[in-house]
Order: sequence, then C-alpha cells, then structure tokens
Amino acid sequence: MSEPTTKNNSSTTGPLKIIVLGDSAVGKSKLLERFLINSYVGARCSTFAVNIFKHTAKVDGKQFDIEFWDTAGQEKFNNIHHSYFHQADACIMIFDATRKITYKNLDRWYNELRDIRPHIPCLCVVNKVDVAMEVTKKSFSFPKKHDMPLYYVSAADGTNVVRLFRDAIRLANAYRTGDTQDFIDQVLRELEVG
Repeated sequence: MSEPTTKNNSSTTGPLKIIVLGDSAVGKSKLLERFLINSYVGARCSTFAVNIFKHTAKVDGKQFDIEFWDTAGQEKFNNIHHSYFHQADACIMIFDATRKITYKNLDRWYNELRDIRPHIPCLCVVNKVDVAMEVTKKSFSFPKKHDMPLYYVSAADGTNVVRLFRDAIRLANAYRTGDTQDFIDQVLRELEVG
C-alpha cells in the first residue's frame, strides 16, 4: 500500500492534506489550535484516534483548501492505519523541547511514514520553546540528515506557529506541482537568515 513511484501527486485533486506526526503530548493538537483559532488552553484531554481539521487559507495570493490530520500519537509504531498517510501532500513532525525521548522517537515515526509515503516533504518542529529556550541554541541531526527545515515553536505563546503552517501549506502545494526541492532550499535559506 505504498504510493506510486512518481515523486509527486500532481493528479491528486481536492484539499491539500497535511499530516502531523509525533509522540503523545508533544503539542500537535495545541499547535493546530493556535494556528486555526489563535487560541491556547493549557490542560486538555489527549486526542482520541484521529482529528481532521478543515481550513481555507490564502498563501502567496492563492486560495487553498487544507485538511490537517492530527493523530493521537499514542498508537504503537507500525500501527497507524494506512488511510492516515493516504494521499498526504506534506508532513509536520513534532517533538517536545522538554522531553528528549520524543526527539529520539522521530526516527521511528519517519520510518513508518516512509514505508507508506516515501516521497512527501516533511518539516521538523521543536515545540514548547517557551519553557526551554536553551533548545534554540542546539543543533539537531535528525532534520539535517533528512533535509528538513527545523522550526522552533510554542503553541503556548504562538512563537513561529503561523510561519510553520504557512510554510507547510506552501510545501504541500509545491509537492503537488512538483517543485518540492526548490521550495525546501528556499525555506532552509530563509530559516538560516532568521
């Protein structure tokens, strides 16, 4: 059940599909909440199974319909249903700045993703930088190894959340149109500048 061997899904129609991966309690739902309704509520129950958030956004003068797929993160690896990955145009991989194990588990999430969607572009995210600012001074090998832009964000105070999701939407569209590598290179340059 893997994707075709072509590097993009230019024949895919419908909303852009962006999936969100990472361990439980890294802040996947909180980041979506911050982006979609510019709100943050501290204590909340964990996501159960999968939530799909529909959104419309204008980016670079173009109107996009988007579906953000948010998994609970509690699933055992190799146990997420293949439909979660089906026709995804981009992936946001999130870890928690305060819990090292969530960073270590990115490799396992990435391998599961690549078994089903070997070519979709990914963004890597460090969440909760508001409580662990020292993490912004660290270098992380995982995103470098996989040629992913790295974002330092906070769902609590909104740091870089809009930029992350705007770039994810642009990246998903670039994947659909076959311009992924040029876009990744551009984003990496922009993030280096600040």
